[in-house]
Amino acid sequence: MNTISERFFKPLPLLSLGRALLLRFLMIPNFLLTKAYGLEHLSCSGTARIYAFNHNNSLEALMVPVLLMYHLGGLIISFVIDWMYGKVPVLGTLMEMTDPIYVYHKRSPLFWIEASRPSDPVAYTVERCTSRLISGRSIGIFPEGKRNRNPEQLLRGKPGIGHIALKTGAEVVPVGIDFNCRIKKGKIPVLGRTIVRIGPPLSFHIQCKAYQALIAETSGTGNITPRLNKLAADVTHEIMLSLSELSGKQYGEPCSVKKASITETTINRKEHLCPV
Repeated sequence: MNTISERFFKPLPLLSLGRALLLRFLMIPNFLLTKAYGLEHLSCSGTARIYAFNHNNSLEALMVPVLLMYHLGGLIISFVIDWMYGKVPVLGTLMEMTDPIYVYHKRSPLFWIEASRPSDPVAYTVERCTSRLISGRSIGIFPEGKRNRNPEQLLRGKPGIGHIALKTGAEVVPVGIDFNCRIKKGKIPVLGRTIVRIGPPLSFHIQCKAYQALIAETSGTGNITPRLNKLAADVTHEIMLSLSELSGKQYGEPCSVKKASITETTINRKEHLCPV
């Protein structure tokens, strides 16, 4: 097993010296609290990917992205996050370094922050995510759409992630976030020992071809939107089932139902520990 010193000074070739030092500093909570499995499924190949996570509490939204970017050598992942995070002192500055994709549909309860919410229409999140992927930048999405403190059940996945995957053809890397407290006490902690399980990338080549073929139709007869939405919903469902197995939460069916493609990273008492 690597020493703490070796893990802390892991090469970060994609970052400047200053940003590398900052990322190492932000990794300290992960060194203390996080066990990561399936790190071999991360890739620094340069191919833009979609990283999909279940969402339990606020702190994981900082800790887990830091974990992934650290093990990707400093690769920046643009996360889809609420615009209000960008207005929080210090945190907002850190978020801006990842070139986030802000969503603006939620109102802030603080009037001085709400006053800075754009009044002009902002391009749809799906379109902005698609543009980011096409430009070569990986993105991170919490498809549940909000924090879910239910220790047993995932929320229904938003179909936007399905549309993004089908519009771009990008692989989706499912990342399940779990906690010792959820397993032992049946609750989601505000801060606790965290388990991160990274599954193999999911590809949707057949669905992507069908999606693109529908868009390319020029007959002008009928409305193709319901069929596009159905394809996106099916892809989203498959992503959520993967997150179900990796996070330990149920999604529509008991997460004991195994899928052959991710058996190496599902919950297993004998799973091999990869130090963070």
